[in-house]
Amino acid sequence: MTFAATVLTLYPEMFPGPLGLSLAGRALAEARWSLDARNIRDFATDRHRSVDDTPAGGGAGMVLRADVVARAVDHVADDRPLLAMTPRGRPLTQDRVRSLAARPGVVILCGRFEGFDERLFEARAIEEVSIGDYVLSGGEMGALVLLDACVRLLPGVMGAASSGDEESFESGLLEYPHYTRPYEWEGRTIPEVLRSGDHARIAAWRKQRAEDDTRLRRPDLWERHTGVRVSRPLARGED
Repeated sequence: MTFAATVLTLYPEMFPGPLGLSLAGRALAEARWSLDARNIRDFATDRHRSVDDTPAGGGAGMVLRADVVARAVDHVADDRPLLAMTPRGRPLTQDRVRSLAARPGVVILCGRFEGFDERLFEARAIEEVSIGDYVLSGGEMGALVLLDACVRLLPGVMGAASSGDEESFESGLLEYPHYTRPYEWEGRTIPEVLRSGDHARIAAWRKQRAEDDTRLRRPDLWERHTGVRVSRPLARGED
């Protein structure tokens, strides 16, 4: 089954963009997934192809019209999840990415200007998604992030089936640090345990580093993972 992605945007030329390169690009060429970028403006009905209007109640900027966007959504809607990239959405997590990657695909709606007329979300079953607590010029960058996260999990895309098993967020922890040749660089050496050949010791070291780094760098993840609140970031080696 091919993972089919449809993106509704005012800038379809932004796609595939980086998704045409590396793992995602190779998978696209191999038809492991498909991408169809549609221009929302094609669903406008006036001679100016208008997609936005001034905010009701006044204020700066413009708002995407519910009638135009709904026509675009209705044209492509099927049994795939309907998503809208917006900072007002629920934060994207690896668990949600995994669930989306297991579906037949997604339809992603990319906002611009001040966002969407709220009536669109009242009238259509659209899940609002955010990729972080910051504001971008539009939803296209968020759509690229979401699709890259999904595509790399599709069967055969990463090669070895276990390639993503120990990555950050898969187990609720950040991933342990990595090293490679040369053994010594600018006076810094690879930890001895990683050169020992003792797989049990290596596994224990990696687990400990994942836990330490999560507790130090992301106390919110540590609390979610263990149920233990960290009052302040702890330095490595502290109890």
